[in-house]
This record gives sequence, C-alpha cells and structure tokens, in this order.
Amino acid sequence: MSNLDVSFDIRKAQKNIFGALLDARSKVGGKKIIIEDSDGRQLSYTEIVRASFALGSALTKGRMKEETMGIMLPTGAGSIISFFSLNAYGRIPAMLNFTAGSANIKAACKAANITNIITAHQFVEKANLKNLVDELKNELNFIYLEDVRESLTFMDKIKGGLGPFIPWLFRSQAHWDSPAVTLFTSGTEGSPKGVVLSHANLVSNVFQIIQHVEGMLTPKDIMYNPLPTFHCFGLTAGVMIGLLTGMKVVLHPSPLQVKEIPKRIADTKATILFATDTFLNQYARASGNEELSCLRYVVCGAESVKKETRDFVKKKFNVDILEGYGATEAAPVLAVNQPDFNRPGTVGRPLPGIVVEFEPVDGIVGAGRMKAKGPNVMLGYLSEDDPMVLKPIEDGWHDTGDVVSQDEDGALTIRGRIKRFAKIGGEMVSLAVVENCAQSVWPEHNHAAAVLPDPRKGEQIILLTTNDNADRMDLLHWFQNHGVSELSLPRKVFKVDEIPLLGSGKMDIGSVQKLAADRIKTA
Repeated sequence: MSNLDVSFDIRKAQKNIFGALLDARSKVGGKKIIIEDSDGRQLSYTEIVRASFALGSALTKGRMKEETMGIMLPTGAGSIISFFSLNAYGRIPAMLNFTAGSANIKAACKAANITNIITAHQFVEKANLKNLVDELKNELNFIYLEDVRESLTFMDKIKGGLGPFIPWLFRSQAHWDSPAVTLFTSGTEGSPKGVVLSHANLVSNVFQIIQHVEGMLTPKDIMYNPLPTFHCFGLTAGVMIGLLTGMKVVLHPSPLQVKEIPKRIADTKATILFATDTFLNQYARASGNEELSCLRYVVCGAESVKKETRDFVKKKFNVDILEGYGATEAAPVLAVNQPDFNRPGTVGRPLPGIVVEFEPVDGIVGAGRMKAKGPNVMLGYLSEDDPMVLKPIEDGWHDTGDVVSQDEDGALTIRGRIKRFAKIGGEMVSLAVVENCAQSVWPEHNHAAAVLPDPRKGEQIILLTTNDNADRMDLLHWFQNHGVSELSLPRKVFKVDEIPLLGSGKMDIGSVQKLAADRIKTA
C-alpha cells in the first residue's frame, strides 16, 4: 500500500514565513481585514506587518540572531504578531504550552535553550498563571507585551512605520529551509521534545492543504479558531491557512469557553471551524438551534471523530465534518477528508507530496505502523538531555507511531497508537475500539481506556467513564450483539468525574494510565 501519486510543487514553499505573509498582503491588499481578535478588534495585513516590525525591533534588541525565544500567550493577535515579530528579525519563536506545568515548561526551555519568554500581564492575570510564572521566573526572564509597547523607541516606531512599504530594508532574509518555529510534544511519555519546523515545512503544509481541498475554500470564507497556537493544528490550520491565502481568521483565546464560542461563531458569521471531537461535541450541545448553522464545514483533528458527534452535528445544524490526521512533526497535516471524498471513519487521503509506508506489526492484520515523508516533515528533534542539538530524522521519514490501514482509494484509517494496543490472549486489541464501543453504549458520556499488567493474561483493559450508572454487563451485551470480540471487553469499569485532557483537547494518556492504575489498586 502506498500514497496516491499526487505531486506538489515545492517551489511554492521556498520562502520564509514572513515573506509568505508579505506575498499574501501584496496579492489581496494591505487594507484587507485578516484577523478579528476576541475583543472584536480587527486587524488588516498592513497593521499586522507594521506591528510586527515595531514590536520585533524592540523584542530582539541585544538578542542573538537565530536565538529561540518562548511565546506564552493565548490564541489571539498578540500571539500571532509576536510570532511574526520574531521571524521578521531572524529569531525563532517557540510556542509554549502554558497548561503543561512548570516542570514540562522548564524541560522544554532547556531543550531549546530558551531564556526569554514573551507573555502579557493581562493574560497571566486572567488565566491565573501567577503561581506558574513565580515558579519559572528564577530561571527564565519574562517579557511582558504591555511593557514593551510602553517602551517603544523612536527607531522602533520608524521601523514599524516604514516596514510595510520597504520591508526588505529591515526584515531578515532567513533561508526557507532554516528553523521557523519550535513546538513541543505533550510530555506524557517523558520530557517534552522540541519539534523544529522550517519555514518551508509550514508554508508547504498550507499550500498542500489548499491544493488538497481545491474548490472548497473561497476568499469570502471566515475561519474560526479557538485552538491553542502552541498546538500545531491551531497554528498552521487555524491561523496560517487564512493569513497566507487571504481568508479572514477569527481568533478565540480558549477552546474551553463552551457557551461563548457558539454565540461568537454566529456573531462573526464564521464558515469554517477548527476543532477536536471533544470540543465540537460540547459546542454543539451548548449551542442554540441556529448558532452553528452558518458553518459550511467543521475540520476536526487531534483525535478521532465519533459517529455520535458526526450524526448529531449533521442533524442539528446540517454541517459536515471533515476529519483529518497529522502530527506536530509534519507541521501538522498529513491527511484530511475532502468535500467530494468524505468517508466517515477514515481521515481521508494523504496530502499532495506526502508518501506513506507501512511496517508490519505482529498480531495486526491489514494495517501497519505508518511512516510519512514529504516537504512538511520537520527538520528534527531537540531534547532536554542534549540541549540545542538538532537530531534529524532518518532519510526524512517520520515514524508516526500509529497503526494505520489504507484502502484501495488511498483513504487512511487510524487503528490506534502502537502504544495503545493491549496484547490479550495472543491478540492485539485497540484501546480506541474499546472507547468507541463505550461511546456507542453511553453516547452522552466520555470514556478512556487504559492497559495495565495482568498476572494471568499478560495485560488487561481498564475503562474510565463519566457515566455514574455504567455497568460492565451493558458493554458485554453490546459486544455480543455487534460481533465484537470479548477480548476487547474491559476487565473493570470505573466512574470518574472527568477524563483528563491536554490543553490541545487531546486525551492525556499519561494521566489516564495513572488514574486507572490508582483505581485498580483501591478496587
């Protein structure tokens, strides 16, 4: 099995990310409103470029070329302008996950040799991050945007004023194959690793997506992005697609504002929403009957889309979900369903220019461990153990760690993480299948499966659920009626108040494992 032969012209991506922003501005016009922030403030291309030159001039003074600087901000104009400010002057932004805890942030900063973090007083106060900052400030220097704006010099303002007209005089001419951003893995399976993406990785992924969904998007589309920019889905799909192609992007600071987001989608008349299954389900249930009806599509990633979510959104709002798949290491999108090729249960075909291979996995038939190669695949990893030493991947292939099958039309189906299979009775059982079955039995609740050692069968499956009345026998009857192997039946079912999630909306697998282990000890 291999990828469809769909070519991608890499020359489209041979530019740095700030240059791509300038190109988009030239194409659609500097007066075009391209960002709407959470407070309703609207920014044009020229305003973003002007702010990037002025702010970047101040932020980068006395700091070495190609220095990596942290950005710890919510999804909003401040985060995006900070990102472009650093890139404009040849520094590398590192998007920090402020929900990860002080230990993981320190590990991330050590890996990327980060000593300075850009944030904002207002954000620290509103997000209750004062204790986190206090834990970090002895080792890291915090730069507050409000303070920087107050201290802009005459020269900073001159650069901001002239930058939109003669950008070549001030901006860095970073090579397209040099680092553009550092993002970090979740750290649930050890210290977070830094993922270094080049300018070409980001720009490639934007134009691969545009080519893949040709005809779906129009200049009149309005994209709504509540996903964090420290997650690559929120940064590339949620922001860069719009900014580099001329489609307005509405930014929202947190995906957790479940009641506010549907109202704002309706108010802004957004047509494309980026979300995860978990968040979309919550928005749909909190929404009035018409609030999401302005949407043409919802693009979901980061976790599999449940049938119940898809059916509910379609019935209530007549909106189709396009499910995709990616990895931070691929900037991030590897595959996505298309409007004219939308197969529920799959994540669609690979994007143009991406080649996939499948390594056999013992005990699994018809699928394999997927590797991917393409112009969007990262430069390499950074680790806490060997700070600032970029470790490239072998021959440009990224090992996704996912077990995947591909059908005759090229569509990919994710069977599960290789680490999320249990070996029971000599067979491999996917924890994702267990969770999907539980979702079918108890669709109004959330569920997570974990695998723990078993003295008799080698491993056992434990199910955590938010359903107060969950009964293992209900699952057994459903398995028997639907032909699901009883090897997949959880040994124990435990009620929990909530399923642990990461800031990106993904399940926190490490916390789920720990919670299951704690429950089994006290059972």
